[in-house]
This record gives sequence, structure tokens and C-alpha cells, in this order.
Amino acid sequence: MKSLQIRLTTLTTIVLATALFRLVPHWPNFTPIAALALFGAATFERRWLGLVIPLAAMLLSDALIGFHGNMGSVYLSFTLTWALGLWLLSGSQTATRIAAASLASSVLFFLITNYAVWSGSSFYPQTSAGLMSCYVAGLAFYNGTSFFLNGLLGDLFFSGALFGGYYLLQQRFTVLRPTRG
Repeated sequence: MKSLQIRLTTLTTIVLATALFRLVPHWPNFTPIAALALFGAATFERRWLGLVIPLAAMLLSDALIGFHGNMGSVYLSFTLTWALGLWLLSGSQTATRIAAASLASSVLFFLITNYAVWSGSSFYPQTSAGLMSCYVAGLAFYNGTSFFLNGLLGDLFFSGALFGGYYLLQQRFTVLRPTRG
């Protein structure tokens, strides 16, 4: 029982610390959001905690950053990324599977949040051409920055840091290794 508490405390601390990265200056969309969802899905022994704790960390950081009109789409994307993580990372957690889940989560986030921007927008016509224009605008560079590319790089970076860092911790502290098979 004590080892479960140590793992839970360690994972919760890692998640909260990672969510705080959203508070420091960063490139647009270069955030740990998807990585937190994937990490939560793959590491918490009580699966529901792997969703609730990262969501609570995001909500806390959003309360500090400020809320916006498309938050529902961000949280929906986060929850679907968590479910994707349950599915893709339920077996062995290889670098290839983690990278694939990270890439898939980037695309999922892009599609959902840009759809939310388009939906009901007065800027984009409410047609399929208007939706495609919104997606193209999301891919485009703005002041030298591609929101999609930054999101993709952020997802890969933070996934690598979370999964790789936790793997190294597990090698050093065996109490952090999961008991489930």
C-alpha cells in the first residue's frame, strides 16, 4: 500500500510541476497539455486518476493564465487524448508507441480546436470551404510561428520528457514501478 502512495504522490507532483510550464513564457502552442493526458493514461494505476489529476492541474493553470471561449474544445481534446493514450499505450510503452500517440494527439487537438474556432464563427463562412479555410489558417505561419508545428513539437518534447524522465526515475527507485502486469 505504501508503494502505491509513493507512486501516486510522485506522479501527481510530476503532473502538477509539468502543468506549471504553461505559466512560463513559451512559443504559442508549445505546451504540455497532450503529453499530460498521455502520461496520465499510461502511468496511473487507477486509470480515472490518470484523467482527473492532469485535468485538475490544467484547470489550476488555466485559472492562473485566464479562461477563454474555446476551453471546452481544449478539455474535450485532452479527454480524447487520454482515451487515445489508454488504447495506444495499454501494451508496452516503447518510444515508437509514445511518439505515435503524441503525433496522433497533436492532430486530434488541431482538428478539434480549429473546428471549435470555425463553429459559429462570424469570421469564417459556415460552409465546408469555411472550415477548410480555418484549418489552413491554423497551419499557416503567423509572425514566423506555426501553431500546428509548435503544438506538434511541444507534444513530442513534453511526452519525451515525461515518459523518459519517469522511466529514469523508475530505474533508480524501484518503488515507482507499477505492480500491474
